Amino acid sequence: MARHDDTLQLADWRRRAAELYARVRAAGEPQEAWWIWREGRDRLFRGHPQTPLDPDVREDFAGLAYFDYDPALRFLVEVAPAAGAETETVDLGADGTIRLEPAGRTLGLAGDLGGELTLYWVAGYGGGLFLPFTDATSGRGTFGGGRYVLDGIKGADLGSAAGRLVVDFNFAYNPSCAYSPAWTCPLAPPGNRLGSAIEAGERIPATV
Repeated sequence: MARHDDTLQLADWRRRAAELYARVRAAGEPQEAWWIWREGRDRLFRGHPQTPLDPDVREDFAGLAYFDYDPALRFLVEVAPAAGAETETVDLGADGTIRLEPAGRTLGLAGDLGGELTLYWVAGYGGGLFLPFTDATSGRGTFGGGRYVLDGIKGADLGSAAGRLVVDFNFAYNPSCAYSPAWTCPLAPPGNRLGSAIEAGERIPATV
């Protein structure tokens, strides 16, 4: 069972992450929003009690590693029914299990990236949209278990524009388990693999 202070710290991490993404959505230009996001994540990783960085790594932390911003990897996608997609049950060890229920399928990525992605809803009270993926860089420059673009539970929401969902791979980030075995994270389901190399977003952490 989580200790009282750990629970409050986790709540504060989520609050700060949600506030950061609110600033991202309010920014006037995508690359400006990306810099806001990068600087905010570095502050959280460097100084917050819930950082996934181990204490010995935190002392020398100089910032997370990213590919350069690529405007061609920002998409506005429609979401179609996720026909044929199945619910994924994920074992999180001591944290139990979660169900990822298909909420839709992107329309607008295949021509550029070699595939579409299933958007999941994390089942349970509160829930949240969840968009994990792997690509041709996974395990070769980026975390092998995949990265996240959206995670509503953590406030990672890029919003919408012109009635379409913003899927900007420049904001792809590693799950906490990429940094420490103390964390267990849902990884990208096998069906959420893109054929192209997505050279955008967070690179493999130097600590792995």
